[in-house]
Amino acid sequence: PKVDAALHLHELTRDLDLSAFVVFSSASSNFGGGGQANYAAANAFLDALAHQRRALGLPAVSLAWGMWEQRSEMTGDLGEADLQRIARAGLNALSSEEGLALFDDALGTDETVLVPTHVDLAALRVQARTGEVPALLRGLVRVPRRRVTAAETAQTGTGSLRDRLAGLSAADQYRALLDLVRVQVATVLGHGSPETVEPDMAFKDMGFDSLTTVELRNRLNAETGLRLSAVLVFDHPTPTALVEHLQEELLPDGGTGEPMVFAELDKLGPLLSSVMDDGETRTKVAERLKELLEKLGEASDDADATAEVAERIGSSSNDELFDFIDNELGLS
Repeated sequence: PKVDAALHLHELTRDLDLSAFVVFSSASSNFGGGGQANYAAANAFLDALAHQRRALGLPAVSLAWGMWEQRSEMTGDLGEADLQRIARAGLNALSSEEGLALFDDALGTDETVLVPTHVDLAALRVQARTGEVPALLRGLVRVPRRRVTAAETAQTGTGSLRDRLAGLSAADQYRALLDLVRVQVATVLGHGSPETVEPDMAFKDMGFDSLTTVELRNRLNAETGLRLSAVLVFDHPTPTALVEHLQEELLPDGGTGEPMVFAELDKLGPLLSSVMDDGETRTKVAERLKELLEKLGEASDDADATAEVAERIGSSSNDELFDFIDNELGLS
């Protein structure tokens, strides 16, 4: 109806001496939006019609409005979660006063298509970190890429989720991932607290639809670094099932601490080389390594091997200890 009405209006007035020809389009024609493909296409036609009229020497302006606070037939059925989702996308509602002022401003310009909307730059910056900003809005925000150093990571406890989970027991991994999922679900659904998200309740019973499903997937992608399916909540229909899937994806080896131990040991060789010429530091490092190796020996299930290692360590010189590390632990 919107396309037909605009086209008829154009044809019926093209021979008249009009001072203005104004059509109301929608920001969806420029930014897109989940579940709005047909609506966006119809409004894109209005924008194109305005350009066509200008090419013919006829007056025209298309106003691609953002959402207004005053409810309309289009927005009357939006719930609180829908409004919060739109706000998180960086597009706040216009008051009637703002809308009317923008309308007056638009008629005073010579632009063919304008997008009167209220853009929340702070929300856009948050979106930019996950790469979810509409293409036409990316020039409004800049998120500097800053490389976090290893020292900062150690001090702040940040780093990849996979690394943080790897140092936990399986039970603690599960709890950490469940907390993550509940927080993201609560955010997407507009709940005040993640405690309201029941672990064994089906997502469909919580009110998830295609839009909230994709938003949850995007948020989890940003948090985990994974590339999860758009039908994630259908394949894993409860928070519990989703956590189990995330655990398998992030920690396919079961998430034991073994990979991290060997990764850290691999870093030890170059560090030891850096203290070889400093006798005092070398002695302190050697004594510390002796203590660690003795603890490792005490934990061994092989009593004979433990005794042998402990005896070798206890009677070794500093040079012999470094040789032992090189030969036995493969750090040379």
